[in-house]
Amino acid sequence: MTITVLQREPGEFWWGGVINEGHLMPFGDRPHSRDLRLTDDNQAAPLLLSNRGRYIWCEEPFAFTFNDGYLTIDHKQKLAIEEGHVTLQGAYRHACSNHFAPSGVTPDKLAFMAPQYCTWVEMFYEPTQDKLLNYANSIIEHGFPPGVLIIDDNWMQDYGTWDFNKHRFPDPAGMIETLHELGFKIMLWVCPYVSPDSITFRQLLGKGLLMKHADGAPVLRRWWNGYSAVVDYTSGEGAAWFKQQLDRLTQDYGVDGFKLDAGEPILPGLLNDVSQEVAWSRPVLPMEDCESYARLGIGYSLSELRMCWKLGGQALIQRQRDKAHAWDATGLGGLIPNAIAQGLMGYAYNCPDMIGGGLDGDINSPEFRFDSELFVRYVQGSALFPAMQFSMAPWRVLNGEELSWCMDAVQIRTKLGPLLSELASEAAETGLPIMRSMEFVFPRQGYHTIQDQFMVGDSILVAPVLAKGQTARMIQFPEGRWLGDDESVVEGPIQLEVQAPLSRLPWYRKI
Repeated sequence: MTITVLQREPGEFWWGGVINEGHLMPFGDRPHSRDLRLTDDNQAAPLLLSNRGRYIWCEEPFAFTFNDGYLTIDHKQKLAIEEGHVTLQGAYRHACSNHFAPSGVTPDKLAFMAPQYCTWVEMFYEPTQDKLLNYANSIIEHGFPPGVLIIDDNWMQDYGTWDFNKHRFPDPAGMIETLHELGFKIMLWVCPYVSPDSITFRQLLGKGLLMKHADGAPVLRRWWNGYSAVVDYTSGEGAAWFKQQLDRLTQDYGVDGFKLDAGEPILPGLLNDVSQEVAWSRPVLPMEDCESYARLGIGYSLSELRMCWKLGGQALIQRQRDKAHAWDATGLGGLIPNAIAQGLMGYAYNCPDMIGGGLDGDINSPEFRFDSELFVRYVQGSALFPAMQFSMAPWRVLNGEELSWCMDAVQIRTKLGPLLSELASEAAETGLPIMRSMEFVFPRQGYHTIQDQFMVGDSILVAPVLAKGQTARMIQFPEGRWLGDDESVVEGPIQLEVQAPLSRLPWYRKI
């Protein structure tokens, strides 16, 4: 290993590493450490960027520490250390063009024009054809626009046996055709796991397409649904088999894309018995297995990932880590900081996870404590992300004015959908994020610490309310004239308190 030490410049702050540390960014003025070689924490990249136009890139993960005015990096591969790009955006543009160039392709534009609707909270492990059709019709009947409909876990015969369960989906092709006619695009939930008592397991084991231990026994990995074998997607043959399953679903049923769940890296040294570590079919760099799984989503018009390593610039929707039904950084409070971090790592097409959070168990349980104010603010906070995703049906948990306020936020998205679509096309060509921090758009003006408002492109300022009970908030307006959603005009630069009752998502257009 090699140790590289950089002295922090006056007023210099840094972003990068792991998106789930967005709420701790920018780094620099307080101690902070992270080892990217030992992270299974959502999207990540071996990249650090500063607001003084410097950046660091490495082809392999590294460990870094900020302390006492120095940045210390423990690395194996040679670092690319670039200086002289003046601003955060300048550093990002150079890093992007040299290390994760944009693909020129965007996800299906419906992802930017309308919400996603995931079946998870409404159906959990029991989706059926009738439920899907009823859900789709309810979306339209309640005045919400048709968008991307995600059929979540347990639509299939078994883990690894990727075909519709005929008892619950007697006519999947006809169902998808009907959903298309209603204006929806369809994504299916998939994962890299294989039930170890299935025919598919025996077939893949015989073909050598499963991850194995050194003694040749198949890896059985513990995950949130039990214990399963794992397709070896780091091998060409294993990846090809998985892609064949996805391609067949698109060809036979008209599926538009996939929610690729799981995909966490299998980290070394976590098992007491070294013989139980994975014996890869080829040399695999740290985190490369995570990257290999994420690559399976490339080439489909809609692919949503929970995990990713590198792969900035690709047409992949990056969903933030599962969020809690909470106001703090585990829930609503983490959305904007993490999204800013996603954009700075090249993940332009970011999604804030299920509105209201999806971590807290069964919404139908009497123990579930639903906060309608939080839900409305969650909708508003997500409305102008590149992608937004419902799972709890708003009309089932809200009524009256609160439901209408959710609809108002969705209508803002509909209004600005063409701009989001245009920015998505720009991201595909230039790599620029769609959601941008104030520092990214207005450099060196003291905006580097702002974590509760953001820019959509260079012209739309969005300042959602993120605290319970708050009905007014401070907004930092940069230089220029800003026309508000309430028709007010603000002359910047100025910090101004604005009224933001539960009915309002404050946003402003530069004029």
